[in-house]
Amino acid sequence: MKRAIRGLMWVMLSTALVVMAPRAFAQRPPETHPVSTHQDIVMSWDRSAMPGDVELQVPRKLIAYDHLDLARQYGRLHLVCESSNDARRGACPTEGVNSLLVGPQPIRLTFAESRSGLTTQLAVLGGIERAMSGRSCREDFWMFGISAPWSSFAQTCSRDVAVGTGYTLFLPADEVQKLVAGTWSASLSLELRSPSARNLATFSYDLSFTVTDRNAVAIYFPQFDGIAPHVGMNLRYDPIAQTVGGGTTVDMCLYDGLGSNAAYLGVTVRDSGARAPGPLGFSAWHRDSGGSGDSERLDYTVTLDHSGALIPMRNGIEEQLTGIDSAKLKLVLLPGMSQPVFCVHTPLRLEMPRVPIAGKQPGYYRGDLKVELRVPTGVP
Repeated sequence: MKRAIRGLMWVMLSTALVVMAPRAFAQRPPETHPVSTHQDIVMSWDRSAMPGDVELQVPRKLIAYDHLDLARQYGRLHLVCESSNDARRGACPTEGVNSLLVGPQPIRLTFAESRSGLTTQLAVLGGIERAMSGRSCREDFWMFGISAPWSSFAQTCSRDVAVGTGYTLFLPADEVQKLVAGTWSASLSLELRSPSARNLATFSYDLSFTVTDRNAVAIYFPQFDGIAPHVGMNLRYDPIAQTVGGGTTVDMCLYDGLGSNAAYLGVTVRDSGARAPGPLGFSAWHRDSGGSGDSERLDYTVTLDHSGALIPMRNGIEEQLTGIDSAKLKLVLLPGMSQPVFCVHTPLRLEMPRVPIAGKQPGYYRGDLKVELRVPTGVP
């Protein structure tokens, strides 16, 4: 019984000692001098699973630190752009500013889509933090707060001064959201300076993002608001020949959700009417008659224009369109999207050969046509 009590007391004493042990202080940042760097950042994602913020450089990436030689001015290092208005390699101030400028600041950067040539500007956020000569204010040697990359202001705290600089760069999630499907690339270049020295180092980044949007695969009819347009055949009556016939072209675009980079697109045109079509494969029927005779039916053909190649469509038979990576594109704003996208321009031609009017019942005719799109899986 006595041994059990002594054991309990020892456990309680050990716990007390652990709680009272002093916390270890952070180590001083190592002596570091500026070195130019280059990074390739390659990522891919589908818009149904966005990556959030894209980190180009981790927070407090140490650029330089020297607490013994203050003449190096490592506590006043700053980053500037090549241009203040040309965003092809990043647009931001080209000279340092001797003020605090609190908070990460935007660097405008142009992204280009390889297939379509579409460009868009996104804002990369960047900031610097100062590393101090001692830990009078912060145990980890870092001054609290982030400043603009081009801030040359040297912070002080009690008896400590800024003797080092770290930086961070990231593309915020709300900017990433602006990229539609495609392969996007951009190049960012930042020059490191001090108040007394230029071209200390260059930090460059090549970004390549492959974005898919598989949930947005769509057949789009730019002339119509909905996905089930009512199309008139524009039939014309020839009083001399006593015939009727004609046709119309339906503007159609195919969006593959892959930035128009699919290996092929499978297109099927189907007569979806309740009655079996005639010998041409597609038919319109007299609206007020329930019969199925020749006099109540108008037959027509469907032809698809793929980059100038006219493809006769057969009812219910898929045609595979190849050469998508070089096909004619059309810039459209798809329903539910905030950014325009390029889709493959594939107009449909509906043509009814002329037939004797005497053999057809007068009145309105209606047919139902269904277009289906299949995108290969596993790409890109």
